[in-house]
Order: sequence, then structure tokens, then C-alpha cells
Amino acid sequence: MLPVLQAETIILDLVQPLSGQEDVEVLNSPDVRGRILAAPVSSNLDFPHWDNSAMDGYAVRFADVSSCNAEHPAVLEVVEEIPAGYQPQRTIGRGQAARILTGSMMPDGADTVVMQEETKREGTRLFIFSSPESPQAFVRHQGAFYQAGNPLLMPGIALNAPEIAVLAAAQCTQVPVYRRLRVGILSTGSELVRLEQPLQPGHIVDSNQYALAALVRQAGAIPQMLGIVPDDREAIQEAIGSILPEVDIVLSSGGVSVGDYDYVEQILSTMGAEIQIKSVAIKPGKPLTVATFKQPHFVLYFGLPGNPVSALVSFWRFVRPAIKKMSGLARGYLPEFVQAVTQNELRAGGKRETYLWGTLHLSENECEFELATGSHSSGNLINLAGTNALAVVPVGERAIGPGSVVRVLRM
Repeated sequence: MLPVLQAETIILDLVQPLSGQEDVEVLNSPDVRGRILAAPVSSNLDFPHWDNSAMDGYAVRFADVSSCNAEHPAVLEVVEEIPAGYQPQRTIGRGQAARILTGSMMPDGADTVVMQEETKREGTRLFIFSSPESPQAFVRHQGAFYQAGNPLLMPGIALNAPEIAVLAAAQCTQVPVYRRLRVGILSTGSELVRLEQPLQPGHIVDSNQYALAALVRQAGAIPQMLGIVPDDREAIQEAIGSILPEVDIVLSSGGVSVGDYDYVEQILSTMGAEIQIKSVAIKPGKPLTVATFKQPHFVLYFGLPGNPVSALVSFWRFVRPAIKKMSGLARGYLPEFVQAVTQNELRAGGKRETYLWGTLHLSENECEFELATGSHSSGNLINLAGTNALAVVPVGERAIGPGSVVRVLRM
């Protein structure tokens, strides 16, 4: 059995991120949410586009207001009103001011904005009772945030609301992104039935297919559900072989342990795959097979355990980071761990790194982990519902007491 961290390193070293031109598609900028940017984006616009006001108030010359105070206010003449979206028509001269709103364009001649709260207006006469600390106060200068022609967004980042806002502000209508990975999913086991089938004695509903498909979508990839394959070597080999030309990753669940009908590893070897990992010192999820195909193209294969919790934990710990990295994400693909105080005692066998599911609460001063009630059997899918995190009990530890700080994987 490989240690968990070593298995993670092997998997991520195997991953070949999308990079070729054939892996890039161009989308309209409103349609890129969740996609990975595939090329640098720049703009021919400065940000801000022009000098503008950061406050509602009055655009003035600092020289006219630098020494005023409540006892000796500066008295200026308001010569123009500058609402948002209006181009100023007047140059501010000595003893003059312009009414200006937040975001409005600064008029020529003015170098400072006085906040409205520091003024009193009587017709066109403006009284200013407090001097700004320095020239340029409350002025946002053209190009202060970004200069035209420089890289604006770099490839390898996920495009979400902030990035889409930047693209819109820069008038980038067409955006190059990496295509979505294709992930084939199959469940092995003659005891499995589809959710709509009547349940007979000895049968089990195949929940893994649906759960893994949902997780693949959450990771930004496209699931291709192949259904249930019985415990038959030829049937399993045919199912895997049929999907290889169409996908980047294959996920199978079941058939990777040491039972009489666990054929997956033998079949993969027969098909020319290189077996990279056979088992990992993790609980749940010990029987994890990781293999690679090089023909007809590179495909990463994960043989996940059949027990439903084991399959999901294996996905969160190993598969999701691989999908994110292979999708072209340059950073942020590693599992997200936080430190939290456990509210409950956490028990483990001590021989494997153990993951216990529960709920992570973010309080004002710290994170707290609340262990899910009920059995933490790898076959008990029921109490996994409603949880959002996995507390880690390291190898060599059998119990962690309430109030202790533990490492927690956010689902």
C-alpha cells in the first residue's frame, strides 16, 4: 500500500494538462463561467479609462483649497455640473470648481476632489471648510489599475464572476478556453441494478454511477455514463475498450479488490495499460487502481472501490485534483485542507490514513468539525448526506479527543 501523499504525487505527476490548439475553443464571454482560460487576454483600454472621481463632491484645484478651514473657508464658483457619463466642457481655472459625482470624468484644470460633506453651496458659490490632505485626493487616474496592451488575464485561471466582469469591462467578446474533459463512468458488478429497476433479493442499486457523474460535472468535466457491466472479463474489457477513444479519463467502480470476481487490474494489464497504483493506505478507499493508456491517446484510468463511501472519498481525494489539473487549471487544483477543532472524538485503526465525514462550521474565531452521527462504514451512504468535509486521522493515531485541532478536507 502506498502512503496517501505518495499516491497523490504519482497521480498528479501522471496528469498531462490540456495544452494543444486542438484542446482550445472560443466562446462568447458571457458563456465562459467555470471554464479555464487557454491564452493570455489583453485589452486596448486603460483602467480607469480616464481620470475620474472616487467621491461625490467637487473637482477643484488643490492650490485654491490647500489652506482653508472651518474659520476661513475657501469660496469658489461652481462653473459646471458633471454627471456620470458626461464629458466635461469647461477647464477649471483659479477660484473655480465643478460639481462631480462618483465615477464621473475629471475636468481639465482640476487635480483634486473635495468630498461633498466638507462643503456648503449657495447658488453658484461653494464654501469649502476642510482642506484635502494632499493634491490628487479622491482622484482615480487613467491607467492606475491597468495599462492597455499588458496581459490582463493569464491562462490557467478559472473564469468566474470577477473574471467575467473584467472581460466585459475590457470589451473582450471572444474568449479562448480549454475544452471540457470527457470522463467515462462505468460500474462493475452482477449484483447491481439501475435505480428504476425493481429490487430483487441480493441486488444493490448502483448509486455510484449517479454520484460520480454529479462529481465530474462539479469538477467542470463532462460525464459519459456507460451503465452497469456484469462481473465478466470479456464484458468489462469490451466496455473499457469501447470508451477509450472517446474520453480523457475513465472511472470504474468495483472489481478492484481481491475477490473472486475482481478482474479490473488483470483486464487493464491485458489491454496494455501501465498499472501505476494498486492500493493506498487510506480508509475508506484502500483498493484503488490507477493506470494509464497511451493508445489511441493518453487516458488516465481510476479503478475505484465499489463501496459507495469509498468511491466518493477516493474521488474527492485523488480524482478531483487530477480532473482540475488535466483541465488546464494552473493553480488551485490540490485538495483544500483547513485546520479545525473537532467537537467529537475521532477514532481510527491507526494503520491507514482515515477520513471521517461530517460538517465543517465556520465560526467567528475558528473552524469547527462536527462528526456525522451513525456508522462510519464504507457501505453506509446514508449519513454522508448533508456533510461537507472529511476529518483526517493520521497513520499511527487511534483516537483524537474533542477540542483537538485536526486537518479537514473540504468536499
